[in-house]
Amino acid sequence: MIILDGKAVSEKILNTIQKRVEKLQTVPHLAVILVGNDAASKIYVNNKKKAAEKVGIKSTIIEYDTSLTEEELLAKIKELNSDRNVTGILVQLPLPEHINKNNIITAISPKKDVDGFHPENCGKLLSGMEPYFYPATPQGILMLLDEYKIPIEGKNAVVIGRSNIVGKPMAQMLLKRNATVTMCHSYTQNLDEIIKTADIVISAAGKKIVRCKMVKKNSVVIDVGIFRDSNGKLTGDVDFDFVSPSCGFITPVPGGVGPMTIASLMYNASKVYL
Repeated sequence: MIILDGKAVSEKILNTIQKRVEKLQTVPHLAVILVGNDAASKIYVNNKKKAAEKVGIKSTIIEYDTSLTEEELLAKIKELNSDRNVTGILVQLPLPEHINKNNIITAISPKKDVDGFHPENCGKLLSGMEPYFYPATPQGILMLLDEYKIPIEGKNAVVIGRSNIVGKPMAQMLLKRNATVTMCHSYTQNLDEIIKTADIVISAAGKKIVRCKMVKKNSVVIDVGIFRDSNGKLTGDVDFDFVSPSCGFITPVPGGVGPMTIASLMYNASKVYL
């Protein structure tokens, strides 16, 4: 069993991005909007800022309290869309309940949508066209598999979770790489039997769902979930201690998909469409 070291691979990718940015005529400038005082969101935003600084991308964090209206946020996005000095825009989710996230995502220019969430980018991915940006977490997972030279073409892949952020784009990106993909979710019956058929399992369910004897021998298990258990310990969707002996490859939590998401986001932020 080999542990897929997302932290080490992300460092390698960030170093490559740094060299790429040094050769650009235009310095990429990422604007990150944070609304409210959510502690986890603040940590994520600061991690993104540190990564941007590491690779030479200018980053600006624009903070608002929860009294911000949707109209005010839309006006700010319109201003950033028009600002040629800003090459990427990211609105940290979740947003306060009174702000419609879909309206905000749609307002961002698809050419500055480094999260890859805009309907134009999603639609291009679905139709087999090349989007301006791929969503960071699925793209980071593929980067990790490629670094370890794990084949995707012709393999049976099971994706657990159908979110717009991970599950749906992950399935499309695996299809694009010629995998045979099965999507599972909270209504899927006989999940155990489906997982047993998988050469690659990618779980983004947000709860402990992949357990002992569910995975095929020598399969690849990617754990996207990250949350705290009843003891306050960081854990993921996969019961690592019991599942790992059966795997060929597995990601840890933390240190697996998380760092790859940041590296993938910096890869997106280093693209300049002017």
